Amino acid sequence: MSGLVLDGLVKRYGSFTALQRTELSIPHGQFVCLLGPSGCGKTTLLRMVAGLDNPTEGRILLDGADITQTPAHQRNFGMVFQSLALFPHLTVGENIAYPLRIRGVSKADQGREVERLLALVRLPGVADRAVSQISGGQRQRVAIARALALSPKLFLLDEPLSALDAKLREQMQIELKLLQERLGITTIVVTHDQREAMTMADLVVVMSQGRVRQAASPIEVYRRPADSFVADFIGMTNLLRGRIAAGALAVDGGTLALPGLPPAGEATISVRPEELRVHRDAAGPNRLAGTVSFVRDLGSHVELRIDVAGREMIAVATPQDRPDVQPGQPVGVELPPASCVVLES
Repeated sequence: MSGLVLDGLVKRYGSFTALQRTELSIPHGQFVCLLGPSGCGKTTLLRMVAGLDNPTEGRILLDGADITQTPAHQRNFGMVFQSLALFPHLTVGENIAYPLRIRGVSKADQGREVERLLALVRLPGVADRAVSQISGGQRQRVAIARALALSPKLFLLDEPLSALDAKLREQMQIELKLLQERLGITTIVVTHDQREAMTMADLVVVMSQGRVRQAASPIEVYRRPADSFVADFIGMTNLLRGRIAAGALAVDGGTLALPGLPPAGEATISVRPEELRVHRDAAGPNRLAGTVSFVRDLGSHVELRIDVAGREMIAVATPQDRPDVQPGQPVGVELPPASCVVLES
């Protein structure tokens, strides 16, 4: 057995269950994002992997060895906290060298390793600067370099980019992904930012209320969400619930003929805004009658909000494909069957 395996992991605090039974396998070299809203259990899970908290039940295996009870300082994992936790009284180089110093590495080797790591994170020549003399993005890189100083088996990051401004955050997402690909270190990042997860991850683990809702590639999570929570949390979507009759789904505003429906009962479907087609005529297969309530031109795309039987639906089109419609105009909203995902709940 290789890689990291979470085997029936549970965390309780008294009567409160912070993490429900979790089974997860992470192969070597993967970039994993634990994604979900505040309080969903993602940081609790990361802290148990790091050895900072002990699980109530279950095991943590690394390359087949049980490390559940191994102290954090013996796991040889690198970790970057949200606060970065750099020492303000030390220089950049001294911060990076700190874990090497406490392991007894010689000063000459410390210096060589600091220079190597600064080059790796694209910050050559700043070893003698004070932490207060470098920017937020540079501090982020210093924290990453320090975490990599001991060639960790796993690299763990808890919302490391949340304090950066939007443009710098996107730049750091790309740089962090490229760095991880060069080093090949299994990396786990906690984030609540869906765009961040979609940009960096090989595997997205979507969490809610202390449990894993779906673990899959970014495109799978987006295109084939496991349930209504995942569909609604990842990007924008249109959720419609209706009653199944004669192989079709009857919803307010019309009837949809869709593949994959259960034989009877009720069902919820998800269809992404970019998959909808807006027509000036409501007549046609798989079209729902509605009225345009709002049009927003964002340059790269046009967003339309349409009232369909009292429910707002969102359609997105490129400027070239923008439908010639205005607010207040009646339209037909087409839902292509292949784009409609039937959800578990």
